[in-house]
Amino acid sequence: MILLQSVVNGVLLGLVYALIAAGLSLIFGLMEIVNFAHGQFLMLAMYGAYWLAVLYRVDPLFSLPLWAAVLFLLGVATYWLIIARVLRAPMLAQIFSTFGLGVFLQSLAQFLWSPDFRLVPSPLVRGRVEVLGLFVGIPELVASLGAILAFALLYLFVTRTETGRALQATSEDREAAALVGIDSHRMFALGWGIGLACVGIAGVLLSNFYYIFPEVGFPFALIAYVAVALGGFGSIPGAFVAGIIIGLVEVVSGLLIGPAYKYLFVFLVYLVVVIARPQGLFGRY
Repeated sequence: MILLQSVVNGVLLGLVYALIAAGLSLIFGLMEIVNFAHGQFLMLAMYGAYWLAVLYRVDPLFSLPLWAAVLFLLGVATYWLIIARVLRAPMLAQIFSTFGLGVFLQSLAQFLWSPDFRLVPSPLVRGRVEVLGLFVGIPELVASLGAILAFALLYLFVTRTETGRALQATSEDREAAALVGIDSHRMFALGWGIGLACVGIAGVLLSNFYYIFPEVGFPFALIAYVAVALGGFGSIPGAFVAGIIIGLVEVVSGLLIGPAYKYLFVFLVYLVVVIARPQGLFGRY
C-alpha cells in the first residue's frame, strides 16, 4: 500500500513536471534554443500568485488566468527584446543571454522580496482526501488536473489549428515556411509566449502547496531539462511522458532507497535512455 501511495504521488508530481517541460520543449523545438531562465519565470509566477493572495485576497486559482496571460506577454517581450537579437549570434551568446536573464531575475527577486520562504495563506484548495485507502493531497490533485487540462489545450492548439500547424512548419523548416508566407519571427515570439504561459500556469498551481523563495525555480527547471532530453528535444508528447516517468522514479526511489538519493536515480534513468537512444524516447533524430 505504501508503494502504491508513492506511485500515485509520483504521477501527480510528474504531471506538473510535464507541463513545465512542455513549455521548454516547445521553445527548443521551434528555435533550438534552451531557455535557461525557465525556472526563474516559474518563480515569478509563484510570487505573483502569492502577492495577489496576500495583498488583495485573490486565491491562486482565480489569479491563474491573469498570470498565464502575464507570462505569455513576458515571453513575447523576452523574444523581441533579447532572443531576436542573438538569433544569428554564436551558440555561446544564445546560451549566456538566457542564463544571464535567469541570474538577473533570481537576484531581482532576492533583492525585492528577500530570501525568506513564503507560503500562500489559507489557499482555497487544501487538505487531503482518501480514495480506496490512498491519501491524495487536494492541492496536488488540483495541480495535476490543471496540468492535464493545460497540456491537452496546448496539444490541441499545436495539432488542430492553423496557427499550430504554422508553428510546426516553422519548427520543421523555417526557410520553407517563410516561402509560403509564414513569418518566422511571429511564430518564434508566439512560441516563447506559449512556453512561458505553460510555466506560469504550473507556477500558480504549485504556489498552492509549495514554498516560494527566489531559488524555487532551479530544481524544477533542472528536472524540466532532463524531461525534454528524455522525451525527445522538441517533442511535446515526449515531455508529457518523460515528466510522469521522472515523477515516478523520483518518488519511488526516494521511498525504496532514500530521499537523499532520489535525483541520483532520475539522472541514472536519463543516462540509460540517452545512451540507448540519444534522440530520446520520442525524438526523431
